[in-house]
Amino acid sequence: MKKLSLLICLLLSFVCMAQESWIEQKFGKEFVDAQGKKHKTSELKGKMVGIYFSAHWCPPCRAFTPKLVEFRNACAKENFEIVFVSCDKDQKAMEGYMKETKMKWLAMPFDSPTRKQLMKDFSVSGIPYLVVLDKDGKVISTNARSEVTNEGTKALKKWRKQ
Repeated sequence: MKKLSLLICLLLSFVCMAQESWIEQKFGKEFVDAQGKKHKTSELKGKMVGIYFSAHWCPPCRAFTPKLVEFRNACAKENFEIVFVSCDKDQKAMEGYMKETKMKWLAMPFDSPTRKQLMKDFSVSGIPYLVVLDKDGKVISTNARSEVTNEGTKALKKWRKQ
């Protein structure tokens, strides 16, 4: 009986994992905003997602972030959202950077091990770095920083066609 119960539990676990969205698989269960409020990662379901790796201490990041804020605000109603993955030295710096630059998007919690895993998954070797995933989690641009800088909102239209 115990073996049967264990087998049923294992099967149910596999079924639950299979039903977990790519968003939860990639990011976990929650994000935070600039005020520290928690949000469910499921809020991104059905959206194209830009994953932004950046830090307050980085001059190129500080130059690009206002452009990305403007881009995101112009595209937010187009089922597009940014997720911030901080490369800052601590949570206080991350939160200050989000507030200072008026990031309205969500971020990986600073203490989340997923933050560092994402850097590995996307082979981040320098910042700022912006990668764009389609609504199903497939990478559609690893050159998104340049595309946003050079093409503005036309970049979103280009990504939709891919």
